[in-house]
Amino acid sequence: MSSNRKAASRRRTYLLASTFLVPVLSLSISAAKAQQSASPNLLPSIEVEAPTDHGRTRAEPAPDQPSASRRAVPAAQQSSTDAKPSGKPDKETTVVVSPTATVTPVDQVASSVTVITAKDIERDQRRTAPDALATVPGLNVVQSGGPGGLTSVFMRGTNSNHTKILIDGIDVSDPSNPNRSFDLGQLLTSDIQQMEVLRGPQSGLYGADALGGVISIITKKGEGPARATATLEGGSFGTFNQAVGLSGAQDRINYAFNVAHFRATDIPVTPLELLPPGQKAIGNNYDNMTYSTKLGADVSENLTLNAVARYTDATLHFTGDTFDPVTFASFPAAAQSTQIVHQLFTREEAVWSVLDGRIKNYFGVNYTNNWSSNISPGDVAPTITTGDRTKYDWHTVAQLAPYHTVIVGAEHETETLQTSTISAQNVNKAAYVELQSQFANRLFLVENVRQDDNDRFGDHPTFRLAPAVILPFTETKLKGSYGTGFKAPTLNQLFVSFPAFFFFANPNLKPEESVGYDAGFEQPLFNDRVRFGSTYFHNDITNLIQSVSDPVTFSSTNVNIGRATTEGTENFVAASITDRIRVRADYTFTRAVDAMTGLELLRRPKEKWSANVIWNPIDPLTLSATVLHTGSFIDADREFTIPRLLAPGYTVVNFAADYAVTDQLKVFGRVDNLFNVHYQNPTGFLQPGLGVYGGIRLASYGVQ
Repeated sequence: MSSNRKAASRRRTYLLASTFLVPVLSLSISAAKAQQSASPNLLPSIEVEAPTDHGRTRAEPAPDQPSASRRAVPAAQQSSTDAKPSGKPDKETTVVVSPTATVTPVDQVASSVTVITAKDIERDQRRTAPDALATVPGLNVVQSGGPGGLTSVFMRGTNSNHTKILIDGIDVSDPSNPNRSFDLGQLLTSDIQQMEVLRGPQSGLYGADALGGVISIITKKGEGPARATATLEGGSFGTFNQAVGLSGAQDRINYAFNVAHFRATDIPVTPLELLPPGQKAIGNNYDNMTYSTKLGADVSENLTLNAVARYTDATLHFTGDTFDPVTFASFPAAAQSTQIVHQLFTREEAVWSVLDGRIKNYFGVNYTNNWSSNISPGDVAPTITTGDRTKYDWHTVAQLAPYHTVIVGAEHETETLQTSTISAQNVNKAAYVELQSQFANRLFLVENVRQDDNDRFGDHPTFRLAPAVILPFTETKLKGSYGTGFKAPTLNQLFVSFPAFFFFANPNLKPEESVGYDAGFEQPLFNDRVRFGSTYFHNDITNLIQSVSDPVTFSSTNVNIGRATTEGTENFVAASITDRIRVRADYTFTRAVDAMTGLELLRRPKEKWSANVIWNPIDPLTLSATVLHTGSFIDADREFTIPRLLAPGYTVVNFAADYAVTDQLKVFGRVDNLFNVHYQNPTGFLQPGLGVYGGIRLASYGVQ
């Protein structure tokens, strides 16, 4: 164990040194696989220039600027294609990157995408990604026992490993994970500028794993004079959080450095009814240190270098399960298990512009390293796994005509898995092309097609078509999309066997596949002070990988046999009642069934709704209240000995307030689960009850 830990430590030290010392000399950029730029400007639009239409009131994007690092970029307001009205439609336009891989005004996007900004995160005081995503329509976020617990996201009823997670354009999924998914429970929010939740099949741009959609996270970029920030927060469950940051831009350089620490020492997780007589529950203990940086340099008017890096060191002490050797009954253990996670994500990119910026070439390299150690009571040594991914990518964004932009890209990706017993590798190559067009500032069209060439399963084509039209006079937006997606078999599924349990890997697995479409509308009223809309979605998923057993040999393996259908509606209404009061409500209905048996899929509630009220009674004071209701859903018990049971629904109310004392000091506080509702999601894991928190935020200027 000691030698393994020392080797891991040396590897992480080397990787961190190379990441922080070399980036300004490296070449990189936004990537293929609809790889996004490591450092996009969220305002205004860069790649797509909209024509002026004096008959419309929404703000138009400004032309591109040759040195984006030298100018301040204001944060976009919270929005979605079901956009949240700001009350100031002429002054602000929300932009997104994930639907097209270029910065695009949200009202020109046909895809269903919800945007959460840094302002929203700070207002509601959401410290972790699962908390920030909890109210997003179309999502069911399941966290096993509070902060640090394993977190799964079910998007539009698809599986939890059918959502691709990107941080600054980096695919952060873990190749060593059996599902090749990313645990959002390890992601802190202090350095996040914008989260984009893009729903629907997206493999036409993003390749494997994007059957349900994409969650794209963009971190803060330095702008303006040097600015130092600090946050201190304490509260229930032994919570003590700190964050510091330094950012700014000078001449042709921009920089942002952030350090965040999250700690909660006593989180009730284990239901008392599961404990053996006389055994006491032990609360989870979670500690997370995250270091991040984003750097940019305009070497010349035609060449920009960007670099991002993120390192997380997290430890979770939790109550696992043990079993009675006589009855084989499972129950929570009397001593805790320990999980240690080290994550390193880096991207370096170069952006080369020609013809006055009408053609931009992006060259990039991504590297991710996921290292984890798990040890339970009685284990002789921890189980250590390592997953690495290296990706080289290129793409060109070219403005063929004033309102027509084409993107052509290619990439080469290698992912590896290492355990104490096996080492495995897979290579994927891909190329894609996208055309983004607009006509008369009323009709918007995005088309893309992608071809993947995988060493294990060969070629796999995907595509997506997404048109939107804004009708004259009523300004009604009609939108729709149709696309395909796939999930590649994981290295675990292909190569990892457990002979002691008669389970054997299947190296001949094929990708899981999907065809999905959606259609909807949005209607603004009263100069966009009120907006409402609805979207219907449908997905057919085939070739799902499932385990099957041989009744003769009692051995089992994975095969492509499953099929599923998901469909439903996402509905919203939002309004600026006055310049100081804003409200929003969302309702999602989801039907997710096994197409072979007709049974509902686990952990997909049919109904979910939320409501949010924001009130600024006076300029320095902001009050926010959120209600989240999750309907009943089919689940299994903690040990899956009961494969199907009906889990009850629950309703949670949260309240937050902050007050700007000066331009440099803000005090804040919040109450989570105001009515102390006791509920389990998933079954067998308690979620935190009533929690009270408070703190201060400092800044050298412009405290947020």
